[in-house]
Amino acid sequence: MGRPVTLFTGQWADLDCETIIQTAKGMGYDGVELACWGDHFEVAKADAAYCQAKRELLAKHDMKCFAISNHLAGQAVCDNIDARHKQVVPDYVWGDGDPEGVRQRAAEELKNTARAAKEFGVSVVNGFTGSSIWHLIYSFPPVLPGQIDAGFRDFADRFGPILDVFQENGVKFALEAHPTEIAFDIASAERALEALDHHPAFGFNYDPSHFGYQGVDYVEFLYRFADRIFHVHMKDVGWSDRPTEAGVFGGHVDFHNRKRYWDFKSVGRGKIQFEPIIRALNDIGYSGPLSVEWEDGGMDRIAGATESAAFVRRLDFPPSNIVFDAQFDR
Repeated sequence: MGRPVTLFTGQWADLDCETIIQTAKGMGYDGVELACWGDHFEVAKADAAYCQAKRELLAKHDMKCFAISNHLAGQAVCDNIDARHKQVVPDYVWGDGDPEGVRQRAAEELKNTARAAKEFGVSVVNGFTGSSIWHLIYSFPPVLPGQIDAGFRDFADRFGPILDVFQENGVKFALEAHPTEIAFDIASAERALEALDHHPAFGFNYDPSHFGYQGVDYVEFLYRFADRIFHVHMKDVGWSDRPTEAGVFGGHVDFHNRKRYWDFKSVGRGKIQFEPIIRALNDIGYSGPLSVEWEDGGMDRIAGATESAAFVRRLDFPPSNIVFDAQFDR
């Protein structure tokens, strides 16, 4: 039996919770990774009765849930807050829009997400952290001594108390290492762990699509952080073999535009090599779900998410429990 194949519902929030669960079932998924927006999983409502109703809804359609995801609130914890954040965080997190108030309320929302996850019966919350230093990624004007260190201290100061609540509730926080987050490649992920003194509740929601076009070794990421891979997204990306008008930084060009150097693709239609990923997951002992995060601006999403489920299921295989040439031992 392979790993469960689930669908992340974040890109399907225009559909109500039961509709996306039914739709995912029809596309061949074993379960869903519920997003904490739309009505898919509402943290503010997640008391015992609400969580029981969600479990019954999943059971009604013979579907599972292994993780919930609160990327949007997480983004506001460490970010330099501006008007963009109002469109993604709940109204009660935005409040009057005072930046520090938004960050503090976002932190409380993540703490409450850990409590809600425990009530719901899942042990992983995927999400973002935001970053006060992302705007310094290209060092000009030259970054001042101590600025990057200060950004990682700010991250640790803000996320340390959040992670303590996760730890108290037996839940893990899995950062999706991603541009605009405190960790977006191997080097920054190592630095984030060091800043937190390797807090036991902090790890990663592995997503190779955010590494490939950067030139980051996405298979090495799995080996480097083997004990911190709490969840896995199956998501693909393509990048050009020739120079383009908009390079790796995107040129302020929208997704699915031929000017771009890179763009997300339906799983199996980009350049990510998934076989080495599966072998690495077997090597590190990861047995959790493979969750499709479907994004492809050039495909019908039902067609794309359906073929992605089949692709992932066909690709996955269990590790060997014997050495193949052991029968020759004497």
